[in-house]
Amino acid sequence: MRILITGGAGFIGSHIADGALAAGHEVAVLDNLSTGRKENVPKGAHLYEIDLRDRDGVFRTLGTFKPEVVSHQAAQASVVVSVRDPKLDAEVNVIGGLNLLDACTQPGAPTKTFVFASTGGAIYGEVPEGTRADENTRPAPLSPYAISKLAFEQMMNVYRTHRGLSTTVLRYANVYGPRQDPHGEAGVVAIFAAAVREGRTLRINARKTIGDAGCVRDYVYVGDVARANLLAIEGKVPMPVMNVAGGTETSTRELAERLGQVAGKRLALEGGAPRAGDLERSVLDPTACLRVLGSLTSVEQGIASTWDWYVSKV
Repeated sequence: MRILITGGAGFIGSHIADGALAAGHEVAVLDNLSTGRKENVPKGAHLYEIDLRDRDGVFRTLGTFKPEVVSHQAAQASVVVSVRDPKLDAEVNVIGGLNLLDACTQPGAPTKTFVFASTGGAIYGEVPEGTRADENTRPAPLSPYAISKLAFEQMMNVYRTHRGLSTTVLRYANVYGPRQDPHGEAGVVAIFAAAVREGRTLRINARKTIGDAGCVRDYVYVGDVARANLLAIEGKVPMPVMNVAGGTETSTRELAERLGQVAGKRLALEGGAPRAGDLERSVLDPTACLRVLGSLTSVEQGIASTWDWYVSKV
C-alpha cells in the first residue's frame, strides 16, 4: 500500500514509518519539521516538507504521492501550549486537519482509509479514582488541545458519512519512548531522562499541592502505539474508536523513581506548582487494545528501553 504519514519526522510518526516500510509498504512523510527531524525519517520514505496549514501544499502533496492510506499523526501536541495559544492549536489541529481530509476526498483521490492519532489522555477529562475510561466514556475535554482533537474526530464522522472515507480513531494514553523530544513542554519521560542524564533536578508538578506525588497518568510505549497504527492501516482494528493504553496508573513521582532505578542514580527531586490545563488523573481502559494487540510493553520494560536509547545519544 501507499501510505502517507503526517508528522512522520516526529516521535510517534517516525516509528510508524519504520514499521510500515518493514511491512513492505511504500511510505511518504508530510512534516513541516517544526518539531520533527529529518534524521528521524527512515531511508526509503519520501519526505514532503509541508505545513498542514498550507492548503495548496497539502493538496499538491497528496496529488503527487496518491496515498491509499493516510496516517494522521501531525499535531500541536502540548496541552500547556494550547492553553496559552488556543488559536494556534485550532489552526493546526482543526483547520490543518480539514485541509488534509479535503485533499483525501478530492475527486479522483485514491485515499480510502484515514487513521487519526487522537488523545485518550486528555479527551475524557478527569477520570475518577478507581475507574478507567473506556471508549464509551463520555468525552469531557478540559483544554483547547483536547477540544480540538474531539472536534476533529467529529469532523471525521462527517467525511465518513458524506464522502465515504473509512476512518479509525486511536485515542492514545501518554506515549513515551525513544526519539521523544526532551526539550518541549510535553513528554515527561523524555524530559526526565534528559535531566537524569545531565544530573539536573527533576521537577514534580503538583497534582493539587506543591510537594505531592504529582498527576496520575497511563503510560504507553511508542512501539505498541506504532503496532496499533499498522494494524489500523491494514484494516485490522475492528472498532471505529480504540484506546491505545496500558491501563496502569503511575504518578509523576513514581515515574521519576522508576527512571532513577533503571539509571542507577539517586535523583534530586523538587516540587512544582500545578500546570494550567493538566488533568489530575487520566487512566484508560485497555481492554479493546489488548484484544487487538495482545500483550503490551510494561512500564518497567519501556522505561529501561527508553533510558538505554537516551544514554546511547550522549
